[in-house]
Amino acid sequence: MKKTLIGATALLMTTAPVFAAGIERSTQSIGILFEEGNYVETGLQVTNPDVSGTDIFPDLGGNYRKTGNIADNFNVLTFGYKHQFSDQFSAALIIEHPYGADIEYPGVDMTSATKGSAMLGGTHATVESAMISVIGRYKFNETWGVHAGMRASKASGDIRLSGGAYRGASGYRAKLADDTAVGWLAGASWERPDIAARVALTYYSDIDHEFDTQEFMGAVQVADGTTDVTTPSMLALDFQTGVAQDTLIFGQIRRTYWSDFTVTPPFFEVNINPNGLVSLEDTNTFTLGVGRKFTENWSGTVAFTYEPTGKELVSPLAPTNGRKGITVAGIYTMDKWKFTGGINYTKLGDAKAEVGDDPDTAVADMEDNDAISLGLRVGYRF
Repeated sequence: MKKTLIGATALLMTTAPVFAAGIERSTQSIGILFEEGNYVETGLQVTNPDVSGTDIFPDLGGNYRKTGNIADNFNVLTFGYKHQFSDQFSAALIIEHPYGADIEYPGVDMTSATKGSAMLGGTHATVESAMISVIGRYKFNETWGVHAGMRASKASGDIRLSGGAYRGASGYRAKLADDTAVGWLAGASWERPDIAARVALTYYSDIDHEFDTQEFMGAVQVADGTTDVTTPSMLALDFQTGVAQDTLIFGQIRRTYWSDFTVTPPFFEVNINPNGLVSLEDTNTFTLGVGRKFTENWSGTVAFTYEPTGKELVSPLAPTNGRKGITVAGIYTMDKWKFTGGINYTKLGDAKAEVGDDPDTAVADMEDNDAISLGLRVGYRF
């Protein structure tokens, strides 16, 4: 029962894309700490998003040009290793890619009256990241435990603004070079093994990056400086419990403080918009699932995820608003091996994109968007 339960909760970070704030791609879960004995695992998530909309021309009072799909497919690799040093103390190494973006608005198609965005065509954002976490856990007894660790984050970005909506700022580009910074996490857990129950509360600190930045207007470099970017702090409550023979429920409540995350290069701040390239809202994400053990080798789960919508007007670089998702997966155990795979469908919330020149005016209407993900995780216990 306990092994089934751990495999079920691992699916929260295996198959379901996150999409919070448009750039988050994993929940940064510490679930591997609760695996039995020594354990190593690797996972792959493949996601195909479809994010598109229609130009809005405020001066003309209408909309008719289609943006086309602005979001590229992406893959997320993870690796984790947990070592049990004693009955009381264990530690884990986790490697993941928590943030990422690959957004590009297709330009106007001159052969069509409706294809390609006139308002945002050519706008582009690429974000890459990698994180290594080292976490220790100490169990006082079978019921109570604490965990804490350090996280090293490496990230970079490339943002270009283009299209009629940006007016004089069209053609601006910011290139943020690789930077590595350190943060921490800490939390506590309560367990009751006889009913496979566990509650774990974890706080993740924010991480302060200082990116060497080159800024351009068209092909001309206009500034060479630094940009301070804070990746958000987060509070996560994970829970699970058996409710019947070979049946359990599990879930997570997560608060992410995206309001601390801004991207404000110095030239852009002084000459274009003091509010920066991106401004986001805090998010609350809720996940609830059920797992069932069918045989000694086979188990299955289904989980639902909900993130409420925020303000209707959003950044064109993160043009979705809330989400609803369902994940269905299976777990197969064979001796010391565990194979977990599944599929997720996420309905992304409608949003209206705005730009800094007109902070209260939508320039694109993003509707009927979704994403499909496939996930596979292979684990070995020794």
